[in-house]
Amino acid sequence: MKLYKYYTLPMGMPDFCERIWVLCIKIPKGKVSTYKELAHALGTRAYRAVGQALKKNPHSPLIPCHRVVCSDGRLGGYHGRKNSAKKIALLRREGVMVRREKVMDFQNRLFSFKTAA
Repeated sequence: MKLYKYYTLPMGMPDFCERIWVLCIKIPKGKVSTYKELAHALGTRAYRAVGQALKKNPHSPLIPCHRVVCSDGRLGGYHGRKNSAKKIALLRREGVMVRREKVMDFQNRLFSFKTAA
């Protein structure tokens, strides 16, 4: 098992998924990031592959894939379901308000891996 912060990931998982999940751990509570931001942090434009990796996250919500949204602030999916009530509830519990399937005050809630480095 590899230890990333406080979470362990099984060694057998595909490397791309692990790298996405490790990045998700870095998104602070009360913030969101985007599929595009995660892809760019890994040096790729495979935004949909990021979504598929998040869909396979067996450690949710410990690895907070619910904090990843579309580039325009729309919620996107959660474990393969579009606009899940569970994703909204998790975000609201962390102080991120959602209205009409979009993150309110999106630009101020946006976490960028470029500025975090």
